[in-house]
Amino acid sequence: MKIDKMTFDNLCRPCFVLEEDKLRRNLQLISMVANEADVEIILAFKAYALWKTFPIFKEYISATTASSLYEARLACEEFGSPAHAFSPAYTEYEIDEMARYSSHLTFNSLSQHERLCDRALAANRHISIGLRINPEYSEVGTHIYNPCAPGTRFGVTAEKLPENLPSTIKGFHCHCHCESGADVLERTLCHIEEKFSRWFNRLKWLNLGGGHLMTRSDYDIPHLIDILKGLHNRYPNLKVILEPGSAFAWQTGSLVSQVVDIVEDKGIRTAILNVSFTCHMPDCLEMPYMPEVRGAEISQSKTAYRLGGNSCLSGDFMGTWSFGHELKIGENVIFEDMLHYTTVKTCMFNGVTHPSIAMLTSKGELVTLRDFSYEDYRDRMD
Repeated sequence: MKIDKMTFDNLCRPCFVLEEDKLRRNLQLISMVANEADVEIILAFKAYALWKTFPIFKEYISATTASSLYEARLACEEFGSPAHAFSPAYTEYEIDEMARYSSHLTFNSLSQHERLCDRALAANRHISIGLRINPEYSEVGTHIYNPCAPGTRFGVTAEKLPENLPSTIKGFHCHCHCESGADVLERTLCHIEEKFSRWFNRLKWLNLGGGHLMTRSDYDIPHLIDILKGLHNRYPNLKVILEPGSAFAWQTGSLVSQVVDIVEDKGIRTAILNVSFTCHMPDCLEMPYMPEVRGAEISQSKTAYRLGGNSCLSGDFMGTWSFGHELKIGENVIFEDMLHYTTVKTCMFNGVTHPSIAMLTSKGELVTLRDFSYEDYRDRMD
């Protein structure tokens, strides 16, 4: 199907639409940073895992990161290379298989390392073992997304590390960013080095985690490259790894929905859509944050519409927007930037019909990657 990517007027059912040109733009930039800074940048599946697009990714990157056994399997079976794995809690019944699907495996605690490291190495003698560290510093303002908040369950603080690390530990993993800039990385590195650099000469790699939103339009790419080159100069023995998720899929696509009904109560008009915030855009309710709606602006005017989902959850609605005209039944409402995190966090609560996933190719053709059916819902409940 040929389609106008600006309007998507031909769509009459809900659909996540990934735009190939925008994805390639991000991948080209990420590949450039990796080459210029001499680091490895890998895709975090927790933010993006549309495996039918992996052939495009493999033109630019060579590895991925997994936080579960299923993600690690996806890395091997669909991306074609073992995963860089991290989990807050590996289980004894999955650790052997997890290790077989991984090239790197990071433990969240010294106790997990003590109990399960030998099992991992027995399952995969080539695996490189790491330990997650907690620098006790993060500029992430939203508590639910701050992995260094007091009481965190992530990582080991410097005061709890032995002076002589176990010989099996070959790398440190640290994650404390969320959609952050290069300036945040620079300040964070000061804390990481202050607390942990005395162990760096015994290691082979340092994974700086995700949250590096280098594809955002105002991101200071030259500064990022300078920071990473400086890190290399100080610790030439360390291979530096970054594993962003959002950066790969940032501003690469939208969720196209349609108006099903318009209802009014106590002076509030709600446009009910054929998508659901709780099912299809959960971050909007969890964080919360206001998504961008194409051709609309947030407004408190009497002519504005609250946007409501089609589940039975009373709170399945978001904000009020003005469209500059009266909405009509069947009209498209397009939520921008809905590929990263959203596509991996959708659910089938209430049995609500799931949006399809499609890619708008460089030739302007809309190719369906996946349609969801009743059987998908049924089999999840079986």
